[in-house]
This record gives sequence, structure tokens and C-alpha cells, in this order.
Amino acid sequence: MKTPIDLQLIAIFGGGVLFNFLFWNEGLGVNLLLHTLFIFVILLTKKEHYADKKTIIIAFSHLLAALLIVVNHSILNIFGYYLTLIVFIGYIHAKQIKSVFTALLSGFLQLASSPINLAKKVLAIKIGNFSLKPIFRPIKYIIIPVFVVIFFSIIYTIANPVFAKYGEALMINISNFIADIFSFIFGDLSFARFLHVILGVLFTAGILLAFKENGLEKIDANLSENLIRKRKSKSESSFIHELKLIFLGSIISKKMALKTENIIGIISFSALNLLILILNVIDFNTLWLGNINSFDDTYLSTQLHEGANSLIFSIVMAMLVILYFFSGNINFFSKNKTLKLLAYAWIIQNTFLVFSVLIRDYHYINLSGLTHKRIGVLVFLILCIIGLFTVYIKVAQQKTLFYLLKINGQIWYILLLVLGIVNWDTFIVNYNIDSRDRIALDVEHLMEMSDKTLPILDQNRNLLNKYVAKFDDYKHTSLATAVAITPTDSTTVELPKPPIDPVKLQRETERKRIEAFNKDLDFRISSFEKKHLNNSWLSWNYRDWQTYQYFSNIK
Repeated sequence: MKTPIDLQLIAIFGGGVLFNFLFWNEGLGVNLLLHTLFIFVILLTKKEHYADKKTIIIAFSHLLAALLIVVNHSILNIFGYYLTLIVFIGYIHAKQIKSVFTALLSGFLQLASSPINLAKKVLAIKIGNFSLKPIFRPIKYIIIPVFVVIFFSIIYTIANPVFAKYGEALMINISNFIADIFSFIFGDLSFARFLHVILGVLFTAGILLAFKENGLEKIDANLSENLIRKRKSKSESSFIHELKLIFLGSIISKKMALKTENIIGIISFSALNLLILILNVIDFNTLWLGNINSFDDTYLSTQLHEGANSLIFSIVMAMLVILYFFSGNINFFSKNKTLKLLAYAWIIQNTFLVFSVLIRDYHYINLSGLTHKRIGVLVFLILCIIGLFTVYIKVAQQKTLFYLLKINGQIWYILLLVLGIVNWDTFIVNYNIDSRDRIALDVEHLMEMSDKTLPILDQNRNLLNKYVAKFDDYKHTSLATAVAITPTDSTTVELPKPPIDPVKLQRETERKRIEAFNKDLDFRISSFEKKHLNNSWLSWNYRDWQTYQYFSNIK
């Protein structure tokens, strides 16, 4: 009887070799897109996968993330790629999952457990009567002791320098011994590249091998978006119920529990509304009606950070308090209208607080220009408005916490892909240079952007030189401190120092600033060109190609 070929196992080891070919000593670009296509070919060839609409939508979003890396090649795109990959893995192996957060956790566990799943797969191989299980069975007796020894060795290394010295010497000898044996057996193949192949095999195994029973899928599938009125027995309990017991004690077990909880909620929301009202009145007088032009960038920066911190705290409290009071049968209480109105009022006031921070950020950008952090604040404000709206729906339509997580997770997921379409680095540099007449142009900040902004900086080199000369963006050596002092003794008369011409000193200082800026820019351009030439076609991406073409054409 012939043993059937395990195509999945072949795909796993083939995927490890392909992973090594695509990513060894390469940047991220076309290789990620090719690897994504490989994953699709392996996973979506099964009918149960490509016949599911939800799986196809998630697969398309992951393909879009891979394309955005080739086109834009930003850190945000790379983050979006790996996040969509993990979500895709979570969804395709557990189709009953409804929440992005659950799919993300499921996909992460899928990848983390790949060594165990692969070991089970390999041990299940049988060639006739031959099996690998008897060979690898003794290994299970030493795995846990090895991890325990490694763990305590790390602790002892931190605690004792002498032990650390001997431990380091031992590890060097062991690694050299393994490398020598490996090079003797495999010749020119480096041990590091062999480990890279193993990493590729484990990564591919994490993508292809699914859990036999996914507990997260069962939990997520049984969660409901709508609250259901339940009669609690004395023996039944929950986290929210136990939390209420801490604060309300035995009164919630009486017949008047809902009325009592309603009154406590009314008092709590009334106090919270009054508290945030004071904050909003202050913001209304200073920001909405005040003269914002009289504020400097330091004041706006402080106000923006304080406002953002207050907003975070307020939104978190709004979520927790509303979930606390609207988690159970109080949603179905006939006399909860006042409580709901107060909850709506608090949501509206938190929304007003969001717009107050938005005004701070808007004026701060107008005064000091764009940065990634200021754009991040804008994105956070959008998420806050969406979160508050979904909390309103939760209260108005008697939704559950699972509903909030599901809807907000989907919105965050979509927003991450949409934001990745924009080339933010070039957008920031272009905006700040174009707005130089009304903002304090920070040349040092522009120089911290990615290589894709180098053509813009080079095109505006003369303009930026003027700002570098005017503002102290680069450290320089002052001529006043560079005057040499001749050592003197008892027989030497100290000569008087020649007067320093302030105009000449200023010109020399400006020249050194401009020279430092141009050297830094030329060094970055040279480094980029060398890196680009060293990369193969596997690392190709449009932004790097566009940048290289610019500098090639001007030579």
C-alpha cells in the first residue's frame, strides 16, 4: 500500500525555501507581494475558502496592504501588512469569527503555536511501518528542563557578573562548535541562512496549519450584539455583577435593585456631566471665543497634550461607566429615561471635548506645521467621535460590549488601510515648505523624514539653506569659543586678544550651519543610492525607484 504524499507538508517546507529566497538580505517590496500571492495560492485553492465572501474580503484587504508597500513603502504600510495578514490567518481558519480583534488574537496564536503544530504534523508521517514518533519521543522529556535551565541562566547572568562572563564564554564556544559542524556538513551554506530557512518554515506552518479545535471561534460565535433581558438566579454570577456587589453591597439583591441602580446612575451621570461641563465652559471661553492668535506654540503644545490626556481619560471613563450601568436589565427598566438622557448628555459633552482638542490641534498645525504626532492626534479624534457614536447606539438600541468591539474593530481596520494610501512623509514636507510664510519651518524635523522625501529636500536646497542660516537647527562651533589661548608661564606676557567682529562671527556661524546641512543632505543621498544599488529586484518599490530616478536624471 502506497503512502499518500502530504502536499501540505511539502508546501510548508517549500514555503520556507521561498521565504529565504525572497527575504534573505533584502528590503521589503515586491517580495512581500509575491509571498502574499503564494499564501493565496496555497490557502484559497480550497473551495470552502474562496466560496466564503468574508474570507475573500479579508484576502482582498491583505492584498491591498501588500500593494501599498510596493507603492508607498512606509512604516504604516508595513504595520498594516502584518496586521491584515494575522487577521486573514485568523479568519480563514475560523470562519465563524465575527470580530476583527478575535481574528487578530486567533491569528497571533496560530503563528505562535506553529512549532508545536509542525512537530505534530511531522510526527504523524508514516512511510510503510516506519514512524518518526519513537525517534523523537525522548525529546519531550528534555524540552521543559531545557527551557527551565535557560530561564534561570538568564536570571543568574543578570544577578552575577562573574557568572555572566563564564556563561557568555560557554555560549560562544557552543555556538562556534555548532557552526563548525554545520559548515562541515553543509559546506558554504551559512548557519544564519539555515536559521532563516527554519524561520520561513515555521512562518509558513503558522499560516497553513490550523487548530483542530479553536476555542476562540466558539466563544466569538456565541456572543450576541443585542442585550437580552435575563432573570438571574442567586447562584448565577458575572464580572459586572461581582463589580456591582463591591460598590452596592447587598442592596442589589433586594426587590428594589433596578430602582436603586437607576437612582445611583442618575446621581453619577449628573455629577459627571457637571464636572465635564466646567471643563467645556473653560474651553468654550478660551478656545471657541478667545483670541487663539495670541497664544504661542509652547502654550498650544501644552494645551494640546493636556487636552488629549483629558480626552483619553474622559472617553475611557465614559465607556466604563456606560458599560457598568447599561450592561444588564437596567436597559429594559421602564423608568430609565432620565438615566438615558443623562448618558446622552455626557456623550454629547465628550464630543464637544473632542472638537475642543481638534481646534487646539488645528491652530497648533497652523502655527508650527505638520508632524506625524499631530496627524496622529487628528486620527485619534476621528476614532473618538466614531467610538462615542457607537456608544450612543449601544445605549439607544440596547447593544452589548461585543457590538462595540466588533464595529470599532472593523472601522479601525478599514481606516488603517485607507491611511496607508497617503504618502504622509512627502505630504508633511510639502505642506511645511509651502506654509513657510506662516509657520516656523523646522529644517531638522524635515531631515528626519524617510528617503522618499530626499528629492523634495534637494529641490528646495537653496530655500532651506536660508532657514538653516537664520535658525539654529544645526549645532555649530562658535568662533568665540574657538579662539586659542596660548599657555603662559612666569616669564611670558599674555598678549591681548584681538576683538571679535560680531558681523563676521554671524556670517561664519551661518556658513557653518549651511555647510552642516548640505553635508548631511549629501550624505543621506549618497547612502540611499548605495543601498538602492545593493538591493535586488525583490526589494523594488515605487517610492525608492522614483527617488533614485530623480537623482539619476539630474546627474
